[in-house]
Amino acid sequence: MNLSELSHSQLIDEYLKGPKLLREAVAGMTREQLLARPVAGKWSTLEVVAHLADFEPVYGDRMKRILAEDEPTLFGGDPDQFAAKLAYHARDLETELGLIDCVRQQMAAILRTVSDADLQRVGRHSEAGPLSLRTFLERITGHIPHHLPFIAEKRHSLGV
Repeated sequence: MNLSELSHSQLIDEYLKGPKLLREAVAGMTREQLLARPVAGKWSTLEVVAHLADFEPVYGDRMKRILAEDEPTLFGGDPDQFAAKLAYHARDLETELGLIDCVRQQMAAILRTVSDADLQRVGRHSEAGPLSLRTFLERITGHIPHHLPFIAEKRHSLGV
């Protein structure tokens, strides 16, 4: 699906589907399976979920700042540094999934109130340069679907 072709409302609807898709992807996995690294050099399923949960509020903050401030500076974050330092294997799956859902519910309520013109407001990303609110929304909307095949690969490797 090409997110750039969706209307404002359709894009928010797709954004809201992400948490359900992620819950379905990890359904029925045991703690051992969530922690396993069946694919050499790749994160565990729980690490993938923790990564998604870490960047969900980051994107929420970026989108809020673009709406509230004039061309705010938005900083990038290195996912590998987050994974190395933020106790991904000590985290609780339900807490991580709940955080993702909560942030998306709050942001969707906000985003449903903004105009199409507001979607063109810009933030200045420290690595990628000027990006519109719509671009950030498209990127975070695609974040969970991007990671679902990696979870499926792990499930397959584990015979789940």
